[in-house]
Amino acid sequence: MSNKIRVIVSGAGGRMGKEVVKLVLQDEELELAAAVDRSTMDIDAGRLVGLEDSGVIVTSDLEAALAGSNGDVVVDFTTPQSAYMNTVLAIKYGVRPVIGTTGFTPEQIVELDKQCQDQGIGGLIAPNFSIGAILLMRFAAQASKYFPHLEIIEYHGDQKLDAPSGTAVKTAEMISEVREELRQGNPKEEETIEGARGGYYNGFRIHSVRLPGVFAQEEVIFGGFGQSLKIRHDSYERAGYMPGVKMGIQKVMGYTGLIYGFEHFIE
Repeated sequence: MSNKIRVIVSGAGGRMGKEVVKLVLQDEELELAAAVDRSTMDIDAGRLVGLEDSGVIVTSDLEAALAGSNGDVVVDFTTPQSAYMNTVLAIKYGVRPVIGTTGFTPEQIVELDKQCQDQGIGGLIAPNFSIGAILLMRFAAQASKYFPHLEIIEYHGDQKLDAPSGTAVKTAEMISEVREELRQGNPKEEETIEGARGGYYNGFRIHSVRLPGVFAQEEVIFGGFGQSLKIRHDSYERAGYMPGVKMGIQKVMGYTGLIYGFEHFIE
């Protein structure tokens, strides 16, 4: 009897989804239970990612895959519009969700945690699976105790749907846990072009840059008397997220409830 973790990949035809399929097919501890994608169907999942045929054909029906594949974990990299219902479906069928899609509200996260608790399974929503990005968040939170004046700038490609990014929001949340709200800048400040100062969060600003040719970067800039500090992380390719994805798949097998944030797995 195999001890491999059986993984369903939701959004298998997307850029991140393909990397997850490749990870699962090439890892001896994982097994591809199903691959689901609404726009890429009726092709072997292995061939989809440039590998040998796997015997798993990409389908369009996530619920059927959850019900019939005997999967342990579903990894979802789809869209903010569909990720919530995909997660609800996974929990309904007792399949542990590992979600890399962003756009969840705090209320949705609380409700999904309750659903996981009721089902007795673990789950994970991770705005970023990059260990480097997690370290940026931690360093930024630590620095904000001493440099409370700060701004966040995040950069992504022009096809990203949500702004700010989930990584930027998570960074802001971690900073706000240790930094009291402080309204920065001149109290008489006035935007002559709407949005010029970025989005307001707990007293500081978040700026989202969307340009073709850009992959994923985030920078937190701190200002103090006579000095400034910049903490920046750059991602260059999607394969860099896969060690984190595998860690997430393995971790959700061992606990109950939904965890928000990959940083909880980094010592």
